[in-house]
Amino acid sequence: MPDVPGSEVELREVHDSDLPVFFRQTNDPESARMAAFTHKDPTDRDAFEAHWKRVRASSAVTRTVLVDGDVVGNAAVYGEPGEREVTYWIDRAYWGRGIATAALRALLVLVPERPLYGRAAADNAGSLRVLEKCGFVVTGRDRGFANARGAETDEVVLKLSE
Repeated sequence: MPDVPGSEVELREVHDSDLPVFFRQTNDPESARMAAFTHKDPTDRDAFEAHWKRVRASSAVTRTVLVDGDVVGNAAVYGEPGEREVTYWIDRAYWGRGIATAALRALLVLVPERPLYGRAAADNAGSLRVLEKCGFVVTGRDRGFANARGAETDEVVLKLSE
């Protein structure tokens, strides 16, 4: 696992006990605003549970991100072959410490298929930096409705070829 100064970052299978932590994390208003493209109502626990049930039953590769044994987020690869995307969510208390980068690098080792795609709100400099550090390159721009912002939002599309 890549080194994060002072912390051990690891990935493991998602456990049922992780879901309440994920739910709390997705309900942080600042985190949701930065992620932008979230579920319509992040406070709807039933919709959250149904989403995770579908994800865990799908072909997505989903992992819990741990730092020093604590659940700090999740990372996944999902979608159809040739169009698969990466996604990750790290608790705001852990931002700026290289954890998302370490988690994504580990996920990319676990899922060696290429190409993979990533997307981030155009003003989400942190997430764009994570993707670029992991070898993704900008291939385009898009614009879509961001539930967490209640507005059309510019998005950057990135691709990892190797």
